[in-house]
Amino acid sequence: MIYTVTLNPSIDYIVEVENLQLDALNRMKRDLKLPGGKGINVSRILSRLGIENTALGFVGGFTGRFIEDVLNAESVVTDFVNVQGDTRINIKLKHGEETEINGLGPEIGSGEADSLAEKLRTLTSDDIVVLSGSVPPSLGGGYYDRLIAVIKERGARFVIDTTGDALLKALPYGPLLVKPNHHELAELFGVEIDGREDLILYGRRLLEMGAQNVLISMAGEGALLVTKEQVYHANVPRGEVKNSVGAGDSMIAGFVGTLATTGDPLFALRTGTASGSATAFSDDLAEKAKIESLLPQVQVNPV
Repeated sequence: MIYTVTLNPSIDYIVEVENLQLDALNRMKRDLKLPGGKGINVSRILSRLGIENTALGFVGGFTGRFIEDVLNAESVVTDFVNVQGDTRINIKLKHGEETEINGLGPEIGSGEADSLAEKLRTLTSDDIVVLSGSVPPSLGGGYYDRLIAVIKERGARFVIDTTGDALLKALPYGPLLVKPNHHELAELFGVEIDGREDLILYGRRLLEMGAQNVLISMAGEGALLVTKEQVYHANVPRGEVKNSVGAGDSMIAGFVGTLATTGDPLFALRTGTASGSATAFSDDLAEKAKIESLLPQVQVNPV
């Protein structure tokens, strides 16, 4: 089973306005409410690919109930910890460009934090846990370390998709996959990256620090998979980019889900790249048919 963990989920409230006028009444052209959060995005794509998974994390209030209802309707099993405060709402205001206003999220108490860690004590060596996104301040900077300790104790594998110190602290535990984009990789090592050779150099550095696989997304330039044996490049399919939200999460879902079910890292790279592109070409997260239609366009070659 694949489990996803989203520590600070949200409702993403997408509002489109024709011509935004400040200090005046504006009427929406359209609006859309979606469950948000990186791990939740991974769960939704896994479910659309027909891969069983369970979404974990913290939800609260009427906004939390909305997220659970949508996920259950999409055949995602949920086992959230319910908290006292309301799950946050993030506003994405589209007016030619996009303006984002993100909520803070609820305070997580120590008992609630303990409850989530306890849920991981049922894991087995057949399970994979995807840890995605930042850690809310109320949980403290070492909360991922605490969850990883339980995961490793149970013999399960984990994927971590975060940045900065949280990622660096996780590397010695041997994550199955890390997925920085080219900007995040440069920030992680405090360097300027100039071309593919630099990406491979620092991708291999992450392997030396403990990662088992490094997946580097490069926007229109495709993706690199850096393994201990070889480096592979996948091209990006053709299409019109409509959406920047969730493409990286979709790539992780396609890669991890395919790797877990087939054991083939190259097919996983193709599926991950097609999944990320399909979401970028859609208004919401990609549907299975869109992902499958792009798969033939994705070619993987050794570098």
